[in-house]
Amino acid sequence: MPSTEIPGTEAPRTRLRWWTELPLILLVYACYSAGRLLARGNVETAVDHGLAILRVEKALHLNAEHPLNRLFTREAWLGVPADFWYASLHYLVTPAVLIWLFRSRAVRYRAARTWLMTSTFIGLIGFTLLPTCPPRLLAAGHGFVDTMAQYSSYGWWGGEASAPRGLGGMTNQYAAMPSLHVGWALWCGIVLWRFGGNRATKALALAYPLLTTVVVMGTANHYFLDAVAGAAVMGVGLLLTPFVTRCADRLRARTAVTLGAARGTRASIVSGGCQTSTGERIPRQRESHIAGGAGGGEPDASPADAGEGAPAAAR
Repeated sequence: MPSTEIPGTEAPRTRLRWWTELPLILLVYACYSAGRLLARGNVETAVDHGLAILRVEKALHLNAEHPLNRLFTREAWLGVPADFWYASLHYLVTPAVLIWLFRSRAVRYRAARTWLMTSTFIGLIGFTLLPTCPPRLLAAGHGFVDTMAQYSSYGWWGGEASAPRGLGGMTNQYAAMPSLHVGWALWCGIVLWRFGGNRATKALALAYPLLTTVVVMGTANHYFLDAVAGAAVMGVGLLLTPFVTRCADRLRARTAVTLGAARGTRASIVSGGCQTSTGERIPRQRESHIAGGAGGGEPDASPADAGEGAPAAAR
């Protein structure tokens, strides 16, 4: 994997805090889950899209799903770990890499996080515009076996989807294009390769996205072109990261100006229109200095200058 530089990795102007980052990450994940759930589309259309992808792959001799799926179906020692991999690792590894980057590479964190979020939202647009039936949900005559249904007794998922048992109806099973499993794994791989410090980390950076691609096809959850689209989405997100970062900076600056103006307005209201300068305690001092200057010469001490309790000068 080449040494890829992430655009916009300059030091952030303000120090990021975990208590502001965590709600942001949770918000993006909630949008991801809601987008997959709401963008169901028409089942017949999703099946047509899946079959169209399969025809294109066969024409290009890219149909690797069938041999991998037969292997995972026949060999439980491969199929069961692959199902656990598909059902859990993208929820574990991606946050772990984010936390590691936040703690040890804070200067690089913001751009990498923005890249991941931007790509995820692009993927949600793909789910909405192109609902796609995964190979496992095609008719049996197409030769695919749902390994997660076959090995459901080994895991927490049910026979309907990779969701926890009994919650299969609460997920969109036709959000196959693009594969964000592959996209997120590629993001993790590039970040670990770019910022990891040893050979073991770089080996993991290479293996994780490659094995994830094999897993999503072997379990019949994605086509090969879904994986290609997932990588393409991450590429577009990478290109858009500097633009999104600049927009976020401008929005933050405008918000700060608006809040500062609001605080200034409140302060002027509290003073009731009276102004003071350095060294003046109360507005009455300025009034006395102005009055003394109008009469010519240096002003004598007045009750306001001497204090409220001082006696008045004799006439």
